[in-house]
Amino acid sequence: MIIKITNRSDDMLDTDLKSIESHEEIDELLKNNENIMICCGRMGPMCIPVYGIMEKLEVKYPDVKMRNMSFDITAASFIKRLPECSHFRGLPFTVYFKNGKVVKATTSIQNEKEVTDILDEVFKD
Repeated sequence: MIIKITNRSDDMLDTDLKSIESHEEIDELLKNNENIMICCGRMGPMCIPVYGIMEKLEVKYPDVKMRNMSFDITAASFIKRLPECSHFRGLPFTVYFKNGKVVKATTSIQNEKEVTDILDEVFKD
C-alpha cells in the first residue's frame, strides 16, 4: 500500500488556488476586495474541473480574487447558508461577490465558457 503524505489536512483541497479556511478569512476577503469568486466543494468529479478553470483564469482576471473552500469545513456554512445557494443540491457551490454582495451563484460543474461569461457579466466595469 502506498500512502501519500502531504502537509494538508483532510479538509484541504489539493489545488493551486488559495484556500479559505476560516470565517475570519472570509470576512477579510470580502472587506478588502471588490471582485471575488469562491468555489466551495470537494475533490470530486464535478468540482475538480471548476478548480482547474479557476487556476487557468486567475491570470486573465487579475482583478478577481479566486479562492476555493472545502465544503466540509465549519467556515463553509457561510456559503451554504446564503439565500442564493439554498436550493443547490450539487457540488461545487460557486459564488461571485462584488463589493461584498452576492451577484451570482451557480452549482455543479461548469465549463470555461460558462465561467468566463459570468466573470465578464458580473465584473465588467
